[in-house]
Amino acid sequence: MSDDPRRHIRAPQQIKHLNDDLLARRDRGELPFELPVLTVPGRRSGTPRHTPLTVYATGGKRFVVGGFPGADWIVNVRAAGGRATLSTGPDADPEPVVLVEVPPEQARPVLEAWPQVTPEGVGIMVENGVVAEPTPEALGALTGICPVFRIDPAR
Repeated sequence: MSDDPRRHIRAPQQIKHLNDDLLARRDRGELPFELPVLTVPGRRSGTPRHTPLTVYATGGKRFVVGGFPGADWIVNVRAAGGRATLSTGPDADPEPVVLVEVPPEQARPVLEAWPQVTPEGVGIMVENGVVAEPTPEALGALTGICPVFRIDPAR
């Protein structure tokens, strides 16, 4: 699996534009929902990078999926040792967190749940060749390709 070319799929430009639009609308208070935003220093510049993410809460734990395994936010999180902040609104205090990449046996159930958690996000993964179909089985097969991170409070 380590040679799977899907490991290097980066977020398409449309996602970057969508994220910029979401962040701007969030900052203006125009969103009818809370938008979790991960902030992590850029691996080269050190400049804070803001990425809207879908957070999945289950069993008292929170998770995020790297739907585009070559995405900058994933590389930045790894370079930062998992240290980041998570905020849900423009006026919310950022929560210091540590993103811990989980082993395959913990990643698979999160990936299998992902089509229910974010059908739109999975649709974009299908459109961009990360996965062939938006089913729990297809997403579960991405174990070891798409990273899954548990969000822990920073200590």
